[in-house]
Amino acid sequence: MEPTKVGIREFRAGLAEYIASDKPVAITRHGQTVGFFIPTHGQADADMAALKQAWAELDRMLADRAIDVEEVASEFKAARAADNASSRLGRKRP
Repeated sequence: MEPTKVGIREFRAGLAEYIASDKPVAITRHGQTVGFFIPTHGQADADMAALKQAWAELDRMLADRAIDVEEVASEFKAARAADNASSRLGRKRP
């Protein structure tokens, strides 16, 4: 199947359309092909199953180590807030 050739700006503007398509797309910049986009369909179920399996494994690992998810989340939020505050003050991140 021959790919459809589109410029990079056109590709960005019509991304949703290209994702829904079954046809590969050759993305060009100044007439030169810089990449290919090959839409995939039917993998959502497999992706969701893998995500659920990873989630179950993470839950098991946290339970085995008696780690409180809410405590970890609040520590993360505090660290992120501190990082954002230092960024606003013009400080470099460590």
